[in-house]
This record gives sequence, structure tokens and C-alpha cells, in this order.
Amino acid sequence: MLSDNLIFLFLIAVLGLLALILNYVITTREEEKAAKSARMKWLKDQSEHTLNALSVLKEINCRSDIIDKLNQHALSLIEEIGILAPDSDLMTDISKIKDSTDRARPKPEAFTNDRAVRKAQIYIRFAEKLFSEMVSKGKITASLAKSYQLELYWLNITLVADAHYAHAMDQIQKNDKLTALAHLKHAKAMLVRATVPKRQKQERLDKVQVQLDLLQPRKDFGRGALADSMDTYHEQKQRQL
Repeated sequence: MLSDNLIFLFLIAVLGLLALILNYVITTREEEKAAKSARMKWLKDQSEHTLNALSVLKEINCRSDIIDKLNQHALSLIEEIGILAPDSDLMTDISKIKDSTDRARPKPEAFTNDRAVRKAQIYIRFAEKLFSEMVSKGKITASLAKSYQLELYWLNITLVADAHYAHAMDQIQKNDKLTALAHLKHAKAMLVRATVPKRQKQERLDKVQVQLDLLQPRKDFGRGALADSMDTYHEQKQRQL
């Protein structure tokens, strides 16, 4: 009787242990599945944003080394997708986006569509943030990221300033001088406020100023009272000598 009870208790213990092991295996698999699902979602978002940023930056003729660095990052994301889910719909979709991105070329004309400008600004800011994340992960140096971000900052300024200039020229053709003036003033204000060396923005400022002067010639206020007073002072000094 005692031996039967011991056997019974032993079986209960074994069953309990098996239940714990089974529960651990199921829980671990569920956690791994959830982790993989979360990782795939992150890879999807990051690869799509990076490829879209690449397309936009190519269209606005971004510096080639920035394009190359973003392309390397996109390829690393796509490679991981290929490892985790090689035959998935995501891999197929991302490959199509990558092919489209590879075909993107610089546009000779400025962006004039407001929606296109806003979209470009979103992806420029995404690239700026991405380079900061690369620094924190040790993928690039802080100085290199700063160089990239300064270039992207200037690219953002010129994107909007050039769009205003293009709108202004279009309004001049339509003989709408007031609207053209507004766009030119916006372009000038952006360029003047831009924290870049003067030589970097001078050519664009000169181009905008030429059109401003044609539409709204600068007024000649003469020499002014101060200049006249200085002349009188110098004449008196000459007499005293």
C-alpha cells in the first residue's frame, strides 16, 4: 500500500514537471514569435522609411556620400528581412520598393508642389534622426553624422527657398506681382536666417534679390541729413586750416 502511494506521488510529480516543461516551451515559443513579429514590423517600417528617404534625397540631388550611407543601411535591413522571412510578402514588397528607389534620379526643376515639399521635408528630418541613431549604435562617428546633418539642414532650406522662387517666377509670368513678391520675400527670409556661411547662400540670395529689385525697385532716399552735416563739418575744418 505504501509503495503504491509512493508510485502515485512520483507519477504526480513527473506529470507536474512535464506540465511545467511544456508550459515553458509554449511560453518561450510564444515570446519568440511575438519578438519576431515585433522585429519584422520594425524592419518593415525602417526599410520603407529609409528607401523613401533615399528616393526623395536622390530627386533633390543630395550629396552622394549621404546617399551611399543610407543605401548601406537599407541593404542591411533588407538582408535581415531575407534571413527572418525570405519568402514573405514583405520581402517581395520591399524588393519592389528598392528597385524603384534604385531608378530614382535628380529632378532638374525645383519642387513646386506643396505636398511634395512637405513629404521631402519629412524624409530629410528622418535621415537627420537616423544618423543620430547610427552614432548611438556605433555605426558612424559623431563628426561624420554632424557633417551629414549640416548638409541635410541646408538641403531643407534650399528645397523650400527654391520652391518659393519657382512659385514667384510662375506668378510673374501670370502678371501677379503681389503674390510673386510674397514668395520672393519668403525665399529671401529663409536664406538670410539660414545658419550657414554667407558664401554658401550668396548665389541664391543674389538671384532672389534681382527679381525683388525688378518688381520693387529700391527707393533712393538721397544722402541724408547726417551726410550733409559731415560735409559741412569738413568744409569748416578746411577753412580753419
